[in-house]
Amino acid sequence: MKQHRSLSQRQEQLAERALYGAVLTLLSVEECRDFFRDLCTPAELQAMADRWAVVDYLERGLPYREIHRLTGVSVTTIGRVARYLGSGNGGYTLAARRLRTRAAHA
Repeated sequence: MKQHRSLSQRQEQLAERALYGAVLTLLSVEECRDFFRDLCTPAELQAMADRWAVVDYLERGLPYREIHRLTGVSVTTIGRVARYLGSGNGGYTLAARRLRTRAAHA
């Protein structure tokens, strides 16, 4: 996370927690879209969407070059996502699993 010289580590943690709390108040895809469009630049949104777009392909074991061909996402970004899928905090895996479960019950 970006360091703010005027904020203590505790204040940074509280600000991050407040952001996650705000996200948890959103009730629909439309509300999330509106919130993230207000919060992020178009380039930031595109970067996040690109990362998310490759998760399913990586979980299915597709080669990086094939994922690049299908999505247009750079091989470097694909590698970064793969690294976090393998040794990150588990967020990609958790969200992907929950979406699959939701789709199976729909």
